[in-house]
Amino acid sequence: MRPVLLALLSAALFGVSTPASKLLLAELPAQQLAGLLYLGAALGVMPMTLRAGGRSRLARLDRRSAWRLAGAVVAGGAVGPLALLLALRLAPSSDVSLLLNLELVATAVLGVVFFHESIGGRGRAGLAVVVAASAALSSGGGWPGVGAGLLAAVACLCWGLDNQLTALIDGMTPAGTTLVKGLVAGAFNLSVGLALAGWDASPAAAAAALVVGAVSYGLSLVLHIGASQQLGATRTQAIFASAPFVGAAVSLALPNEQAGTGLLVASLVLAAGVALLLVDRHEHRHHHAEVEHVHAHRHDDGHHGHAHSDLAPRARHVHWHRHEPTEHTHPHVPDLHHRHEH
Repeated sequence: MRPVLLALLSAALFGVSTPASKLLLAELPAQQLAGLLYLGAALGVMPMTLRAGGRSRLARLDRRSAWRLAGAVVAGGAVGPLALLLALRLAPSSDVSLLLNLELVATAVLGVVFFHESIGGRGRAGLAVVVAASAALSSGGGWPGVGAGLLAAVACLCWGLDNQLTALIDGMTPAGTTLVKGLVAGAFNLSVGLALAGWDASPAAAAAALVVGAVSYGLSLVLHIGASQQLGATRTQAIFASAPFVGAAVSLALPNEQAGTGLLVASLVLAAGVALLLVDRHEHRHHHAEVEHVHAHRHDDGHHGHAHSDLAPRARHVHWHRHEPTEHTHPHVPDLHHRHEH
């Protein structure tokens, strides 16, 4: 029960960032707020990263992983949050929160097109349902709603690319990636925002933005990692998919937000589409090449046969390890060990 609660809390903290950002936009320009949110995220994960030896991990990145990290910083840290905040200027927070379900779509489509992933019939149906429901939700708001929908789609495309790139980074933990992304992208957006608009916000608004970033991006990630280490990445992601719906529900407490029939129908249809995406699986014989990398794992998953005398088989832990080449068949999802064509 405890890891499930960790995953639910992680989703809730991330979900409330959208309505919280809507409130903060009343005093902060979008680019300055994007910078402060990600600087706050860096502050939120810094203690965890320093305990794990983040500086030494960064030094061990190979060139390919370094480029992937750079792409994640630009797409997920700089462009994505700015596009989301611009969308929030055009549409209600509840609508934009639900549109963030497009991140799952973007991650899946990018995985198929560029990263040799596979998607089955239920997954393809889920993609179609989420896209159709998102388009209907956006068009219901007129041209501002369409503009917000397009900006939210850009944000989700950026975060989908971020998801794909960070999943392939060997040599750095998710917290370490968030620290680098937050410091670099946060400083960039804040600097550009100050150059374009100057500083008019109150110290209270700036502090609130940092707190939202630390809690909704930083602490949320720490809790997500903790849940993943006990539940596994797939089950944790299924629970975390509730985040957009949490954001939409919390948004209804804000001024000018309405819980109309259209929002309720969109929520139900989007939930059905997300469910189809999350339950999609495929099975075939596949080959694993020899590889050496670092990530959270346990020894009863069929891919990690090295032994530790002081750990139980189901205990998750992080260290550098080497995989021998192998070939086998089992149902799987496109995770770190299953990036292949077939």
